Amino acid sequence: NQLGGYCMRTVACFGHSMIPREIVPKIEKTIRQLYLDDPDTEFLVGHQGKFDNAVYRALKILEKEFPDLRYKVVLAYMPGEKEEYPLYPPERTYYPEGLESVHPKYAITRRNRWMVEQCDVVLCYITHSWGGAAQFVKKAEYYDYVRAGSMYEIEACEY
Repeated sequence: NQLGGYCMRTVACFGHSMIPREIVPKIEKTIRQLYLDDPDTEFLVGHQGKFDNAVYRALKILEKEFPDLRYKVVLAYMPGEKEEYPLYPPERTYYPEGLESVHPKYAITRRNRWMVEQCDVVLCYITHSWGGAAQFVKKAEYYDYVRAGSMYEIEACEY
């Protein structure tokens, strides 16, 4: 992937919008391990739901320990059109090219597809087979964007 301007490993994070509280420390631990395994890694995370929020908080915490940690909040809507964006520093956001022409109803799906196409690794928390998180983890497996052994599940996916 060359999102950051040169080749690096890219981790896309997908999870259900609702997560149990006990998962949060596991998210930070897994991100830490992924970074330590390969510091030349960039993490991509969305901005909807509790999983995305937990990933973002973990990245901000780990950034204090690892100042070179790279991550982007990948926006589904044009900056300035959604009021939650001021929570994210502009240098930490990325709006994929082409999304501006997508109907808002499909923007999250298109953004998630873009994230799958960019990634080498998926970090996921899914507990059932329906919903966007499960859909894009399956898509990553089907299209083999994620190399064998590069699926990091916060908990076993049973669906």
